[in-house]
Amino acid sequence: MQGGQGEVKHWAFNDPPRREAPYHEDPPPPEMYRRLTTRVVDLHPITMIQNARTSGGGVVQTVPDQAITVGPVETWKAEKVSIWHAGAHDNPFGMRLTTLMISKRVVDTAVPMSLLADHPNVQFNFLRPAIGTVAAEMH
Repeated sequence: MQGGQGEVKHWAFNDPPRREAPYHEDPPPPEMYRRLTTRVVDLHPITMIQNARTSGGGVVQTVPDQAITVGPVETWKAEKVSIWHAGAHDNPFGMRLTTLMISKRVVDTAVPMSLLADHPNVQFNFLRPAIGTVAAEMH
């Protein structure tokens, strides 16, 4: 299975769930998240902005607010998960964060990509210039 990482630290539109009952205070536990299968998901507002920036000419209102995604159930059926970081869909901090979490086996559903720490074969591929630096800049 091949994919990338989004701004909200998801893969393949496995966006974080909305913070509504019963997950007002905390995201769902990993066991619940891992049971998700192919489904229609409501995209996180940041994912919609990301899609507008990377694929929609910057026009947010033309970006669909839902997507069909494979879930962790299907992801775990893959022999290998290959994640590509070209730098267009996430920033240097986000790319480093999920790589560290997965390599150290830290799972937190607030960072959906971290669930891949439990997959037996995850490979990251980085476009070197995209790794950049981690610094705050206000323009």
